[in-house]
Amino acid sequence: MVNKFWFEAKNINCFKNGFRVIKDLSLNIAYSENVILIGPNGSGKSSLIEVINRNIYPVFNNESKLKIFDKEKINIWELRKRISTVNNDIKNRIHQNLQVFDLIFSGLYGRYCYITKKSECDIYKVENLMEKMNISSLSKKYFSYLSDGEKQISLIARALIRKPEILILDEPIANLDYKSKYFVIDKINELSKINTKILCITHDISMITRIYDRVIMLKEGEIMADGYQEKVINNENLKKLYGTSLDVNQNNGFWSIKRLPR
Repeated sequence: MVNKFWFEAKNINCFKNGFRVIKDLSLNIAYSENVILIGPNGSGKSSLIEVINRNIYPVFNNESKLKIFDKEKINIWELRKRISTVNNDIKNRIHQNLQVFDLIFSGLYGRYCYITKKSECDIYKVENLMEKMNISSLSKKYFSYLSDGEKQISLIARALIRKPEILILDEPIANLDYKSKYFVIDKINELSKINTKILCITHDISMITRIYDRVIMLKEGEIMADGYQEKVINNENLKKLYGTSLDVNQNNGFWSIKRLPR
């Protein structure tokens, strides 16, 4: 029987600098679903990504389990082929005069620099991906000249060029202005054309759109709520999650939130 879950955790605990950042976490994520993980700063969202990417390891006991792609021990290079992660630190690694085409092309080699020798096959891969994502117009632009939203989408395209099974987006709209924010959200929504599933980490409820099959709320290293959008997203859960009274509404597949008077 083929396992339907790419991530399986049971009663795992993780520590960073002496603090328990993941608490008795039990979580399965299926190959078939796009998942969004939402929570305030310090809730353990980034720590969970570090667990998935094998940057931190759980403290195991007889009742705990962790499998990624059905393996308790997985080669880190195999993991990097199957999972691509985009976070905001990546921008600092890129030479500002690298053109977008070359940035995406560099993802085929796991680098962030200009690749001199380019095969026709690899050139086609990059052109085809940019066309699918409708960003061909960015091809010859220098990274430093892009808007913040265009930079983020270019990095997402680079992460997708090797056709990973899972794309992890870590706070993809953090620190973006409204124009860039909605540009990124719209582009991510179009990724259904590409056979890669998304695990998105965010504190911003406006990131949650129709493409996500499941919403997980994380607070202080523990899962507070888990399920489909209409079940999980409500005023009561948001008040527990963020510690303040909020009013949430859905309109045409998008969620909006406002603070209620005291």
